[in-house]
Amino acid sequence: MNYPEKARRVIQLEIDELQRLHARIDESFARAIELLLARTSHRGKLIVCGVGKSGNIGRKLAATLNSTGATTVLLDVGDALHGDLGVIDQGDLAIMLSYSGETSELLDLLPHLKRFGIPIIAITGGLQSTLARNADVVLDTHVTQEACPLNLAPTSSTTTMLVLCDALAMALLEARGFQSEDFARLHPGGSLGRALLTRVSDVMRSGDQLAVIQPDTVVREALQAMTRARSGAAVVANPDGTLAGVFTHGDFVRAFQKNNAIADKPVREFMTPRPVSIEAGKLAAEVLATLEKNRIDDIVVVDESGRPVGMVDTQDLTRLRLV
Repeated sequence: MNYPEKARRVIQLEIDELQRLHARIDESFARAIELLLARTSHRGKLIVCGVGKSGNIGRKLAATLNSTGATTVLLDVGDALHGDLGVIDQGDLAIMLSYSGETSELLDLLPHLKRFGIPIIAITGGLQSTLARNADVVLDTHVTQEACPLNLAPTSSTTTMLVLCDALAMALLEARGFQSEDFARLHPGGSLGRALLTRVSDVMRSGDQLAVIQPDTVVREALQAMTRARSGAAVVANPDGTLAGVFTHGDFVRAFQKNNAIADKPVREFMTPRPVSIEAGKLAAEVLATLEKNRIDDIVVVDESGRPVGMVDTQDLTRLRLV
């Protein structure tokens, strides 16, 4: 049996269903975002309900929404009818997930949600189902074929539902103007939290750890300054304190390979002018993105007027567990 080919078949079937989902995204999706935005803008909660595999996807949706600042409650359908309906207020909105749209536990819950008068978004493959007929907005997740060779196990259908839920959460995130600073407040733990909560000024090298030279400084003295600071680069500043460039160990090596008699030549001949820089008040996460985008190991830190005040090395980020 060709197992890799079996795997490719499953993946291709799910890709095909996702392409069909992509093609049928329409104004229903826009109406769903408008409803969600209206509720979250007035501090309403989002109530997510699902059973079985749809319940698992609902749990992921609730976690994603909460992590992006949209207050969401995952309501256990079984417990809901035994007191947990108390979490629902009239300003809330329900997102109900059921591929068939005929899940009995969800249908038992419908009359009670209607009593609260809250909008209902149905995520279902059953467009003519009871759930769909009772929803304010229906998001279509039907598939033509499961990836299961028996066409029985939920595979394509759960993938389609999961991707649609991600699209819903990300579109809402953008509509709400959610920024990286907001994300940082909700993710304080781990390397992600450290990167998002830490400022560049918290991790940069400064003082004795920062080698600062002038354009006329000769290479020999520049290397000595870098050695004292235990740094692989030196900031080159003009006499008035403005940033002129950066002189790195890599710049020295490349120049030395061409001419080994450069020790007494000024660094302005070998430095990198107009180097990539970042403001001290920015988030450390932006350092990560900038270093990766420009494929460099060191970045100059400047103040609001553009004057160099420090430097960040990729090794510093590793040491501080920011990468």
